[in-house]
Amino acid sequence: MIDFQRILTSINEAASKEKDRGKVADYIPELAKVDVNNFGIHLIDSKQQSYSAGSSNKPFSIQSISKVLSLSMALGLIGDEVWKRVDVEPSGDPFNHLSLLELENGIPRNPLINPGAIVIADILVSQLENPKEEFLSFVQNIANDHTIVFDLDVAKSEKRTGFRNFAAANLLKSYGNLNNDVDVVLDFYFHQCSLSMCCAQLTSTFFMFMNHGKCIRNNTFLTIPQVKRINALMLTCGFYDEAGEFAFEVGLPGKSGVGGGIVALLPNKFCVATWSPGLNPKGNSKLGMLALEKLTTETELSIF
Repeated sequence: MIDFQRILTSINEAASKEKDRGKVADYIPELAKVDVNNFGIHLIDSKQQSYSAGSSNKPFSIQSISKVLSLSMALGLIGDEVWKRVDVEPSGDPFNHLSLLELENGIPRNPLINPGAIVIADILVSQLENPKEEFLSFVQNIANDHTIVFDLDVAKSEKRTGFRNFAAANLLKSYGNLNNDVDVVLDFYFHQCSLSMCCAQLTSTFFMFMNHGKCIRNNTFLTIPQVKRINALMLTCGFYDEAGEFAFEVGLPGKSGVGGGIVALLPNKFCVATWSPGLNPKGNSKLGMLALEKLTTETELSIF
């Protein structure tokens, strides 16, 4: 029997002693205000037993972690039609680079980089009558938690400074891979990224990716083939140009966000989330990466 609580407590103690905690994402003004000394970790196992340490109940902006949830909703609405507009290959580039988009005629490499997630946002805007409200309700229902909200200050901050995302959306539009108005799609996208959750809420939300598409209430949101494909994308593309390093060091499917969150899972076993807002040069949480490497090393649990 693995003592998850002892391991999480040990990880939190080690994190508290780290001097180099990385750098907060200051290019989004609201995120620059977050205290770099925050650290939290929460794990839920297949029997819905929870374990936590540090600031695991403090909400933060999940940012790109939300891309997994918007992709899940799009797959539920239009199924494999999604893959006609976005590919499934690792980019090998930072999350906001546009060079590959032009080389590959407006088809993003995968849905977990910004251009790919903007295409997914366009699909949802086309499919939903009230996209922001319906997406938020979708996430709340998966997590069984109606306290999850958008952080409107973060959404406004992203809109004011999201010049590269406007460039990506206009480039997609020029190739015919954006059907709606750029401003409408990006308004949805910025709200999607501004979702505010704590580590505990993230593990409840991502429980279904560990549990064959069934949420924490045992309701089915995704088919088993869809979960397989999403987990594969998280493993190969969830950490941008550091996805190989995460697979090498941690060995779990997962997704990071520039708010400092990381969520990862081992199918049939557990889902874990960490939060430490200081980022490494690749844009992933510096202490979060270390914490999850320590978790899989000490438990000897990974997909490999």
